[in-house]
Amino acid sequence: MNLQTIQHSFDPGTPIGAAALAAFLFLAGLLLSWIVRRLLKEALLHDQSEQIDQITLSFLSQLSILMIWLLMFTLYAHMVPVLHRLGTALLAGVSLMSVVIGFAAQTTLGNLVAGISLVLYKPFRRGDRLQIAAPTANFFETGTVDKMSLGFTVLRTDDGRDVIVANGSMAQQTMIKLPPLDEKTAPES
Repeated sequence: MNLQTIQHSFDPGTPIGAAALAAFLFLAGLLLSWIVRRLLKEALLHDQSEQIDQITLSFLSQLSILMIWLLMFTLYAHMVPVLHRLGTALLAGVSLMSVVIGFAAQTTLGNLVAGISLVLYKPFRRGDRLQIAAPTANFFETGTVDKMSLGFTVLRTDDGRDVIVANGSMAQQTMIKLPPLDEKTAPES
């Protein structure tokens, strides 16, 4: 096997070269994703004081992994000549489709953006007691922040109910941060 045959085998303009490049970039993406996940795990394991916000770190990890895969796909599309023409042809269709999806998913995307802002600005954290507006007899609900995702926040009320609030609503309403319940101030059953 001579040098010219080896170079031809790795030429992204040939099917074998494009497959080899795809395999290489796929393995690189897997390795980089594993490194990001491993760094996240190590950061959480070594955080004895629990000062690292797990939700923020998890979100940044997922965002980093998404960016890694987008970068790998972009590199692949840029290096394979056939995909240049296909990408140009699909660009108009993708642009129109993104506008349609954006209008259709307006509320969902609004909750996602609100979730990102809640994670970044941290007006409350997991374990905080909040009083929020709610469609109940009292027009408010009080509970402890139990779970937070990019779409919803779950409050656990004193009587054990879960109040699930879309992050778009959480970001737009006035909340009252209450002191934590202790045994002396806990409501009696």
